[in-house]
Amino acid sequence: MAKSLNVVGASTYQRIKRDIIFGDLAPSSKLKLNGLRTRYSASMSTLRETLNRLASEGFVAAQDQRGFFVTPVSRGDLIEIANLRVLLECHALRLSVENGDTDWEGNLVAAHHKLHRMEQQMLAGDERGKEDWKRYDSEFHQALIAACGSRNLLSLHAVLFDKYLRYQMLVLTYRGEEAVDEHQKMFEAALARDVDCAVETLRVHIEKGLEHTLPAF
Repeated sequence: MAKSLNVVGASTYQRIKRDIIFGDLAPSSKLKLNGLRTRYSASMSTLRETLNRLASEGFVAAQDQRGFFVTPVSRGDLIEIANLRVLLECHALRLSVENGDTDWEGNLVAAHHKLHRMEQQMLAGDERGKEDWKRYDSEFHQALIAACGSRNLLSLHAVLFDKYLRYQMLVLTYRGEEAVDEHQKMFEAALARDVDCAVETLRVHIEKGLEHTLPAF
């Protein structure tokens, strides 16, 4: 029984977090427990545990006497998240390219293949797979830094990347060929073990993504 309850809790966490990231639960909206219980078919105890976990990660705000709210968005927060992503992800990428083995290379090739296929679909004007596109984008960036050798760094990056992704999904626009070329350049530089090129391309990629998203906030 305990195992099944844990599975339910994980599923509820993943679904609520997904709905926050993709804007189905709007920024600053109140998270009413009764409504959530119906929407996610979860118990009150599971919901409270889930919301507290999301609050600890910064996706939910817990306010005394008022309950839970989806964390609001702001221009300043977006800039801070992007800057932190540059610091963490560029450092992790440097370590990963220096230390990655053959398995890391194979996983990176697979992740880039999936992303590139979806990007070609997006460039052709078919945006029905926008959620898959961002999932493959996330998997590619995770594959790039997977060999950094630090679980703490990977954990921090995962939360930060999802926060950055939430802003991008609220804008819902595609940067196009430029972003595709940046991914390709990072991929090739990483496999060639050209650390400086890979890290510099990543920095530019994040900063241009920020420039693209920022006008909406």
